[in-house]
Amino acid sequence: MKLYRNIVLTFSMSIFFNAIYSQEQNNPGTLITDRPDATESPSVIPRGYLQIETGALYEDAGEDAFKQHTTTFNTTLLRYGVLENLELRIGWDFSEIKTDINGVTQENIASGLSPLLLGAKININKEKGWIPEMGLLTHVYLPFSASTDFRPETTGVDFRFSFAHTLSEKSSLSYNLGAAWGDDSPEAAYIYTVSYGYSITDTLGVYAELYGDLPEDSKANHLWDAGLTYVLNDSVQLDATIGSGITDGQNLLLSAGISVRLPN
Repeated sequence: MKLYRNIVLTFSMSIFFNAIYSQEQNNPGTLITDRPDATESPSVIPRGYLQIETGALYEDAGEDAFKQHTTTFNTTLLRYGVLENLELRIGWDFSEIKTDINGVTQENIASGLSPLLLGAKININKEKGWIPEMGLLTHVYLPFSASTDFRPETTGVDFRFSFAHTLSEKSSLSYNLGAAWGDDSPEAAYIYTVSYGYSITDTLGVYAELYGDLPEDSKANHLWDAGLTYVLNDSVQLDATIGSGITDGQNLLLSAGISVRLPN
């Protein structure tokens, strides 16, 4: 575990400093990320550029009699611009789950890699007047790529439409609608997210978000989060988030991360 953390830390820091000191000959435009919130942007990575979005996450879930503490050390998503309106995506997480029963931490700790995410995003149209910018995302989650503790029996699939409105020079509204299948369940879970963002300065922004899913045969899950982003330069952004569940389930969510766009 310590070796893995050191590798991830070294890799992230090398990318971070490389992006800070690298000289880009072409201006790829504003850095737009798909973290830290659950709402995916309709924008795609400029053609020929690679964007790395990674971080760490802590989640406390459950009730006093049964609680789970999940720490995800590596929430990495790689995004690569293939065409002017198309990007490819690959993601892999490493998590550790500790369980408390009646206040006693159990000795068995689940840890390992989640199923590998493979996907794509298509930018359908740019914003024009009252018509929002719109994109379509789709992903598959491969069971055989996961560690034993996190390996589902079936392949997971999801899709979502992403929308973004510019409200003013400093504010925007984004939202997603879609569905997901997986987690060894044949039922679909319908996904929604709504996120409001505000730029305090040219480099510091804040956001607030509502999101959740509505399974066909199970109870709906509704959550919220809020956070901030800080742009170091045209290629590097830092973020931090806090959140919790509105319905029963999630007690606390904390995350922090970094997004880096590498020059082509």
